[in-house]
Amino acid sequence: MQITCLGHAGLHIETRGGTILCDPWKNPAYFDSWFVFPDNTDLDWDRYGQADFLYVSHLHKDHYDPDLLSRHVSREATVLLPDYPVPDLRNELEKLGFTKFIVMPTGQVTEVNGIRLMTEVLQSPADGPLGDSAIAVDDGTARILNQNDARPVDLDSLRSFGPYDVHFLQYSGAIWWPWTYELPDSAKRSFGAAKRANGLDRATRFVKEIEARYIVPSAGPACFLDDDLFGLNDLNQDPANTFPDQRVFLDYLRDHGFGGGKLMVPGAVMDVDADHCEVRWPGTEEQAMEPFTDKARYLRSYAERKRDLIAADKAGWPADGIDILAELKAWFEPLLELADHIKAGVGGPVLLRVDGGPPVVIDFPAGEVRAYAGETCRYQFTVARPLIERLIAEHEVDWVNSLFLSLRFRARRIGPYNEYVYTFFKCLAPDRLMYAEGWYADKTHDEEDIKLGDWITQRRCPHLRGDLTRFGEISGTTLTCTVHGWQFDLETGHCLTTDGESYRLRCHPAGE
Repeated sequence: MQITCLGHAGLHIETRGGTILCDPWKNPAYFDSWFVFPDNTDLDWDRYGQADFLYVSHLHKDHYDPDLLSRHVSREATVLLPDYPVPDLRNELEKLGFTKFIVMPTGQVTEVNGIRLMTEVLQSPADGPLGDSAIAVDDGTARILNQNDARPVDLDSLRSFGPYDVHFLQYSGAIWWPWTYELPDSAKRSFGAAKRANGLDRATRFVKEIEARYIVPSAGPACFLDDDLFGLNDLNQDPANTFPDQRVFLDYLRDHGFGGGKLMVPGAVMDVDADHCEVRWPGTEEQAMEPFTDKARYLRSYAERKRDLIAADKAGWPADGIDILAELKAWFEPLLELADHIKAGVGGPVLLRVDGGPPVVIDFPAGEVRAYAGETCRYQFTVARPLIERLIAEHEVDWVNSLFLSLRFRARRIGPYNEYVYTFFKCLAPDRLMYAEGWYADKTHDEEDIKLGDWITQRRCPHLRGDLTRFGEISGTTLTCTVHGWQFDLETGHCLTTDGESYRLRCHPAGE
């Protein structure tokens, strides 16, 4: 098997039964905030686009690049489609002209042209844009797992497909916390350090569970080239930075006793079979390593090349003549009528401050959108008017997959994280919202108990059903599910990460 790294989560996999193009991404994402690191602009995209199969793991814009797919990928490619309960991914690919699909139910092996394939599909409202997935590939010469962003809570089916030769996985942050929050710098650094450590640890736990011979850090980090965001880049291996690069993770693996780490950059080719694994660099090894050995200079040069592109895109964000309050009222209020669980989960008004425009309140309990009247709002977002205008003009139904991941906003909250707030903002269409409502309505109580340390708890995390036998850690009377870092008080079962009785953990001391 031969695997070419295309940058970020992009892979071109040459197998005995055909070629598979995975998550190709080239163009800037999230209001020109994210760029591929290292730069992959000069790859031969027309060549890689002549693949037999196309796999897009999910609709996050650093995995789904419609412009690249439109310009460079053959419509004759057969799409290996994760079997999501909502049709958004298929609909978007059909709009681009793709007509051939193989639907892949989660955890089931599919055989095509002598290749064994399997996807693991995540389906909760908190997974990506209502879904995320991983894919396993076996052509008889090698077996790989491309986990990309996915955080599977049940690894049994993935493990049963193995043993694996190569494991590609995410290890680096892809979220706005804590940098967009109005917090003291010392608090941001403290939270950032904890998030960085948790991300590296979580990825290492997946490495331990999958037990592949070789591990390739993948799906991150992006780099930030706009002057407003450039300081987010981890230029000097800052322990508080949540965007560590590939070498940081490889060092972390080595320091924790894991061998087999392989660095791949855009254009690098891995030849792998049961007997060997070799990586060939594009150009010289010195050229391939430049983004890491002289990172500040590399990124500043990269930023200069993209400066005009960013400026031109920014000029296109405003949409004149939009009445923000009226538009959001007409858009959001019919959705709030359908959102019983989300309204109860949010439990109060959310304030949207528009720089250069009127502040707007989304009053979840009342189910209305109205002008701000000075009331206390536990959640507040401050966003530049051109961004809000662009979201309205394009009727962007997933603000998480556009605004929030851009980090081009400021946030403030009173109390813990509230998942329901962000679920609403990624479900700004009736079909999406009704799926999320059904998910919350159908959450069932977990009856299986396990022993962790001196405690008896339910096996599955109340958040997204992570297997606590694998991902549960106890420190004192606090249990942490390391899949997403959610914490619970073992003495009361209360969730320490967010409010809401639906996240209470069933637990008691083992002696009782």
